[in-house]
Amino acid sequence: MSEPLLRAQMRVRTLLLDGEQMVRAVASGRQRGTEPAWRRAELRYVDLKAGRHLQITTYDATQAHTANHAVGDAARDAVDALLEVPFGNWHVETLTEQHQMRVTKKHEALIHTTARATPVDAAQVVRGHDKPKERLLAEDHPVLVELGISDSQGRIKPSRQAKYRQVEEFVRLLDASVTDAIKSGSLRRPTKDDPLRIVDLGCGNAYLTFAAQAHLGATLPVHLTGVDVKQQSRDHNSAVAERLGLDMDFVVGTIAAAELPQAPDVVLALHACDTATDEALARASEWQAALVLAAPCCHHDIAAQLRKARTPSPYAMLTRHGILRERFADTLTDAVRAAILRLLGYRVDVVEFVESEHTPRNTLLRAVRTGGVVKGGSVRKEYDELVDTWAIRPHLAVLTGIASTEGVTLDA
Repeated sequence: MSEPLLRAQMRVRTLLLDGEQMVRAVASGRQRGTEPAWRRAELRYVDLKAGRHLQITTYDATQAHTANHAVGDAARDAVDALLEVPFGNWHVETLTEQHQMRVTKKHEALIHTTARATPVDAAQVVRGHDKPKERLLAEDHPVLVELGISDSQGRIKPSRQAKYRQVEEFVRLLDASVTDAIKSGSLRRPTKDDPLRIVDLGCGNAYLTFAAQAHLGATLPVHLTGVDVKQQSRDHNSAVAERLGLDMDFVVGTIAAAELPQAPDVVLALHACDTATDEALARASEWQAALVLAAPCCHHDIAAQLRKARTPSPYAMLTRHGILRERFADTLTDAVRAAILRLLGYRVDVVEFVESEHTPRNTLLRAVRTGGVVKGGSVRKEYDELVDTWAIRPHLAVLTGIASTEGVTLDA
């Protein structure tokens, strides 16, 4: 029998805050007409040096976020905040019972409680915090040692911890993106005779390039090509690939003009500066790449246009102060890029692949090709209104021939 949602949530709250009886809890799904900030949340109590804490792990589209809250006010505040997230289901396990709460279409709650066939002994509940994190590239992986991220004993160097986290999180996101694209049929399933072709445009010293090849190549036939304008980078990276025995090659050339023997299936552009990211996205569209992952770097082009143009009403406060104008330009640039990719036939997500505490360049555009160029409809209308309102000329629009239908003319 259903009951008011708030009353049911208070019952769940009581269970979650019982640090002696609660074994594990999971929140998932969504209430009708809502979109929770998290796909899933897991709760358990852990014993730290500072005492017992409520550990909450939340999952977004790409990664997990774990935080520990001391029993008492901190745990209560954390639970209250989580109960405000519109999850559709809660499952709570205690030492003696299992509780299931489901939110109905009418935003009421159904709670089902069953007794455990065999009660759990409190002494058997694992409260340890030091669970080793699953790594896609172990610290002693030959690639990490060769690149100088790990020392000769296979331990991450203290000064390279941030780089290791960046590599690990990128590989994790790439692995999930490739796997999902193959399962959905958006990306072809590679064979030994026809491996997955990946190109990294503007690869530089190729830290992420080597990591991608090492991980994906362990389970899939993959051939990765790095493109960089410097001959020195090609020579260095080719030597590293040879020492590691990886199936890779490196090409000297600009992003806009680099020639490849075959069009790639996957295009990477990691921290290409300013309009170099636009050039990479334009090449990806030209090749009709099935999957594109781009982590933009600086955003000077749109920022310069905003400084020269008159700010439309009523948004003057967004551009009055230099630091706010620069941050807004970053957001506007990537929003426009995502819109143009949609117009070019891609499904686009904008995600964070490394927390901002590790690097300020942590936004990633993930695009999966779904069809041909979109010439009309709501996406086209929203894009036209955006560029016309701000009187901007996106470089990616010039490169790809996407032009505004009114106001500013974007034809090259």
